[in-house]
Amino acid sequence: MDIAVVDYKGGNVQSVLFALERLGATATLTSDPETLRKADKVLFPGEGEAASAMAALRAAGLDKVLPSLTQPFLGICLGMQLLGEHSEENDTAMLGLLPFRVRRFAPDAAHKVPHMGWNNLQELRGPLFAGLTEADHVYFVHSYYAPVGAYTTAQSAHPVPFSAAVQHGNFYGVQFHTEKSSTAGTRILANFLAL
Repeated sequence: MDIAVVDYKGGNVQSVLFALERLGATATLTSDPETLRKADKVLFPGEGEAASAMAALRAAGLDKVLPSLTQPFLGICLGMQLLGEHSEENDTAMLGLLPFRVRRFAPDAAHKVPHMGWNNLQELRGPLFAGLTEADHVYFVHSYYAPVGAYTTAQSAHPVPFSAAVQHGNFYGVQFHTEKSSTAGTRILANFLAL
């Protein structure tokens, strides 16, 4: 299987590559449009800030390439958020593949920002969650979130409900870090590779 990991100089790429290796899969880190188009699966990890990430995608021409891909595509953390239309983080226009606008969590006495740590998922649906239940926990680190909508395939809350996972066509996204989510994260990655 030919797996490509989008290289746009974002963080968290190595841990995703290692997680794939633990599953016996080898991936190519690339920003080459032809390599991305020919891959069987594409992963789009992200860590950092929306405006910088979008600037890097535009500079590499990837803002045009990624929306044209037709194979299974998985955005992770910021990589999921960038699939939306707009982010409150530095008033950033994004890829526009899913109809959501990313918002910042409002901190309160019981809920700090960023949302960091282990949470369970609710309302699981879709092929990424085969073999998982609402008792499984995944690891989050984020200050911004996609609201719940028709595209939502799993939810969590901090304290407002948010999209922990999304899907539209071949584009999948998870807000949590699969590569840091122990057994549940490994299962989700394996489910994605099996699509």
